[in-house]
Amino acid sequence: MTEVIAQPSIPALMRAARGSYAQAITRDLVAAGFEDVPRSGPFVLGGMVNWGTSVADMVDGLGVTRQAASQLIDILVLRGYLTRETNADDRRRITVGLTPRGEAAGRVVTVAIGSVDRELARRITARQIAGLRTGLQALADIKVDQSRKATHS
Repeated sequence: MTEVIAQPSIPALMRAARGSYAQAITRDLVAAGFEDVPRSGPFVLGGMVNWGTSVADMVDGLGVTRQAASQLIDILVLRGYLTRETNADDRRRITVGLTPRGEAAGRVVTVAIGSVDRELARRITARQIAGLRTGLQALADIKVDQSRKATHS
């Protein structure tokens, strides 16, 4: 009789894999002298450096409350990663930008992500990586759909 070995569930695999990027990013940030970057800071700094995304877009991607986002920005400003200035054209608006320290930390985030990406590419094929991306995007879309249903019920 052949023994059937149960495959781990997708949620279990996602939980186990979740820290792959975070560990590499944290390790590299600490090694480069950026040990004071707060927990969600690498997402914001890396996104601003790599994609030229605004801090508002990056904060939206975090899926946190406005208060939590404001606190994160405050910490990044206080620690010298971001600047915050009143918009000259509209004094009700605030402009947030990267400092040289923030740019340097964002580049470290990019390198760390690249190292995990390269290790992943050594372990699975490009087609499998594409499938992984497709599956993760589908899960993200399901989350958005569920959120919409919850707010409209």
